[in-house]
Amino acid sequence: MTESAGGLSHVGEAGDVQMVDVGAKPLSKRRAVARANVRMAAATAEMLHALPKGDALATAQLAGIMAAKRTSELIPLCHPLSLTHVDVQLRVADEAVEIEASAETTAQTGVEMEALVAATVAALTVYDMAKAVDKDMVISDVKLIEKTKEPV
Repeated sequence: MTESAGGLSHVGEAGDVQMVDVGAKPLSKRRAVARANVRMAAATAEMLHALPKGDALATAQLAGIMAAKRTSELIPLCHPLSLTHVDVQLRVADEAVEIEASAETTAQTGVEMEALVAATVAALTVYDMAKAVDKDMVISDVKLIEKTKEPV
Protein backbone atom coordinates (compact mmCIF):
# COMPACT_ATOMS: atom_id res chain seq x y z
CA MET A 1 0.00 0.00 0.00
CA THR A 2 1.34 3.38 -0.97
CA GLU A 3 0.51 6.23 1.36
CA SER A 4 0.73 9.95 0.77
CA ALA A 5 2.96 12.18 2.86
CA GLY A 6 -0.05 12.98 5.03
CA GLY A 7 -0.67 9.30 5.77
CA LEU A 8 -4.06 9.14 4.04
CA SER A 9 -4.61 5.53 3.03
CA HIS A 10 -6.79 6.35 0.02
CA VAL A 11 -4.48 8.96 -1.50
CA GLY A 12 -1.32 7.98 -3.39
CA GLU A 13 2.01 9.82 -3.38
CA ALA A 14 1.01 11.78 -6.49
CA GLY A 15 -2.32 12.81 -4.90
CA ASP A 16 -4.37 10.29 -6.86
CA VAL A 17 -7.15 8.35 -5.19
CA GLN A 18 -6.69 4.63 -4.70
CA MET A 19 -8.47 1.68 -3.18
CA VAL A 20 -6.39 0.21 -0.38
CA ASP A 21 -4.96 -3.22 -1.19
CA VAL A 22 -5.90 -5.46 1.74
CA GLY A 23 -5.04 -8.71 -0.07
CA ALA A 24 -2.03 -9.54 2.11
CA LYS A 25 -3.79 -8.79 5.41
CA PRO A 26 -5.03 -11.72 7.51
CA LEU A 27 -8.71 -12.25 8.21
CA SER A 28 -9.87 -10.77 11.51
CA LYS A 29 -13.20 -10.63 13.31
CA ARG A 30 -14.14 -6.96 13.17
CA ARG A 31 -16.84 -4.90 14.82
CA ALA A 32 -17.70 -1.22 14.79
CA VAL A 33 -20.35 0.83 16.58
CA ALA A 34 -21.55 4.29 15.54
CA ARG A 35 -24.07 6.75 16.94
CA ALA A 36 -26.23 9.56 15.61
CA ASN A 37 -28.90 11.82 17.09
CA VAL A 38 -31.97 13.48 15.66
CA ARG A 39 -33.10 16.41 17.79
CA MET A 40 -36.76 17.34 17.51
CA ALA A 41 -39.70 18.83 19.36
CA ALA A 42 -41.00 16.75 22.26
CA ALA A 43 -44.39 16.47 20.52
CA THR A 44 -42.69 14.98 17.47
CA ALA A 45 -40.81 12.43 19.56
CA GLU A 46 -44.08 11.32 21.13
CA MET A 47 -45.68 10.54 17.78
CA LEU A 48 -42.88 8.68 16.00
CA HIS A 49 -44.76 5.36 16.03
CA ALA A 50 -47.84 6.89 14.39
CA LEU A 51 -46.76 9.44 11.80
CA PRO A 52 -48.68 9.94 8.53
CA LYS A 53 -46.02 7.86 6.71
CA GLY A 54 -46.11 5.10 9.38
CA ASP A 55 -43.80 3.96 12.18
CA ALA A 56 -40.65 6.05 11.84
CA LEU A 57 -38.59 3.92 14.22
CA ALA A 58 -39.29 0.58 12.54
CA THR A 59 -38.69 2.11 9.11
CA ALA A 60 -35.43 3.76 10.23
CA GLN A 61 -34.17 0.54 11.78
CA LEU A 62 -34.73 -1.35 8.54
CA ALA A 63 -33.25 1.48 6.45
CA GLY A 64 -30.08 1.50 8.58
CA ILE A 65 -29.60 -2.24 8.20
CA MET A 66 -30.15 -2.06 4.44
CA ALA A 67 -27.74 0.88 4.14
CA ALA A 68 -24.95 -0.95 5.97
CA LYS A 69 -25.24 -3.77 3.44
CA ARG A 70 -24.82 -1.30 0.55
CA THR A 71 -22.05 0.88 1.94
CA SER A 72 -19.54 0.04 -0.80
CA GLU A 73 -22.05 1.29 -3.39
CA LEU A 74 -22.22 4.68 -1.63
CA ILE A 75 -18.59 5.25 -0.59
CA PRO A 76 -16.43 4.95 -3.72
CA LEU A 77 -13.26 3.41 -2.26
CA CYS A 78 -14.93 1.25 0.39
CA HIS A 79 -14.44 -2.51 0.01
CA PRO A 80 -17.58 -4.61 -0.41
CA LEU A 81 -17.88 -6.75 2.72
CA SER A 82 -19.82 -9.81 3.66
CA LEU A 83 -21.43 -8.63 6.87
CA THR A 84 -22.12 -11.26 9.50
CA HIS A 85 -24.35 -9.02 11.62
CA VAL A 86 -25.85 -5.53 11.59
CA ASP A 87 -27.91 -4.08 14.41
CA VAL A 88 -29.61 -0.69 14.56
CA GLN A 89 -31.28 0.43 17.78
CA LEU A 90 -33.30 3.63 18.16
CA ARG A 91 -34.18 5.11 21.54
CA VAL A 92 -36.63 7.94 21.90
CA ALA A 93 -35.61 10.59 24.43
CA ASP A 94 -37.67 13.64 25.43
CA GLU A 95 -36.61 15.71 22.43
CA ALA A 96 -34.50 13.35 20.33
CA VAL A 97 -33.99 9.96 18.83
CA GLU A 98 -30.67 8.38 19.76
CA ILE A 99 -29.43 5.86 17.23
CA GLU A 100 -26.75 3.23 17.75
CA ALA A 101 -25.67 0.99 14.87
CA SER A 102 -23.21 -1.88 14.91
CA ALA A 103 -21.73 -3.91 12.10
CA GLU A 104 -19.67 -7.10 12.21
CA THR A 105 -17.67 -9.16 9.73
CA THR A 106 -14.74 -11.48 9.42
CA ALA A 107 -12.57 -9.82 6.79
CA GLN A 108 -9.29 -8.11 5.95
CA THR A 109 -10.66 -4.63 6.54
CA GLY A 110 -12.85 -2.92 9.12
CA VAL A 111 -16.56 -2.15 9.23
CA GLU A 112 -16.55 1.38 10.61
CA MET A 113 -17.97 2.84 7.40
CA GLU A 114 -20.84 0.33 7.49
CA ALA A 115 -21.71 1.28 11.08
CA LEU A 116 -21.49 5.00 10.28
CA VAL A 117 -23.64 4.65 7.15
CA ALA A 118 -26.22 2.61 9.08
CA ALA A 119 -26.49 5.24 11.83
CA THR A 120 -26.61 8.11 9.33
CA VAL A 121 -29.24 6.57 7.07
CA ALA A 122 -31.37 5.64 10.08
CA ALA A 123 -31.17 9.30 11.19
CA LEU A 124 -32.05 10.52 7.70
CA THR A 125 -35.02 8.16 7.64
CA VAL A 126 -36.35 9.48 10.96
CA TYR A 127 -35.95 12.98 9.52
CA ASP A 128 -37.77 12.03 6.32
CA MET A 129 -40.60 10.33 8.18
CA ALA A 130 -41.15 13.27 10.57
CA LYS A 131 -40.36 16.30 8.40
CA ALA A 132 -44.04 16.95 7.65
CA VAL A 133 -44.72 17.59 11.34
CA ASP A 134 -41.40 19.14 12.45
CA LYS A 135 -39.45 21.53 10.24
CA ASP A 136 -36.77 22.21 12.87
CA MET A 137 -35.22 18.76 13.36
CA VAL A 138 -31.42 18.52 13.45
CA ILE A 139 -29.25 15.49 12.76
CA SER A 140 -26.12 15.67 14.89
CA ASP A 141 -23.29 13.87 16.60
CA VAL A 142 -22.68 11.19 13.99
CA LYS A 143 -19.56 9.45 15.27
CA LEU A 144 -17.71 6.18 15.56
CA ILE A 145 -17.69 5.09 19.19
CA GLU A 146 -16.07 1.67 19.04
CA LYS A 147 -13.90 -0.34 16.68
CA THR A 148 -12.49 -3.79 17.48
CA LYS A 149 -10.37 -6.36 15.68
CA GLU A 150 -9.68 -9.89 16.91
CA PRO A 151 -7.59 -12.57 15.20
CA VAL A 152 -9.45 -15.62 13.88
